[in-house]
Amino acid sequence: MRSASSIEKAHTRRTDFRGSGADFLPEFKAYIEDGKTIICSPHKLYGPQANDLPLQARKQRVDQIILAGMLANMCVESHCREFLELGFEVGIVRDAVAAPKLPEGDGYLSALINFRYMANGLWTTDEVVKMLVQA
Repeated sequence: MRSASSIEKAHTRRTDFRGSGADFLPEFKAYIEDGKTIICSPHKLYGPQANDLPLQARKQRVDQIILAGMLANMCVESHCREFLELGFEVGIVRDAVAAPKLPEGDGYLSALINFRYMANGLWTTDEVVKMLVQA
């Protein structure tokens, strides 16, 4: 059986991209590198099917996920659908997602409509912060 330190080192090697040219924004580093945040491999298309986020969440006994992100009607929605299919409870932060507005339609509005039907919760950032502080 591998020791905790060897597992931690393997996890660090796999997720550590120092020296790669990529980095976290300085204002978020303290929160991301807090020792509690799960850092997984990047997703390849739109959802988590090709990365290890579901596995990493299960290893930490996480069964509730809060989603936010840049492309509401594609990446965020794909993650939501996959996590729901895998049995996670999923909430989405409505004012922490974005989507394009094109002549053919409004991606943000489309995503919000779908989130209302799928997600276990659809909240504002202020509502999420209040819930997390109370938890």
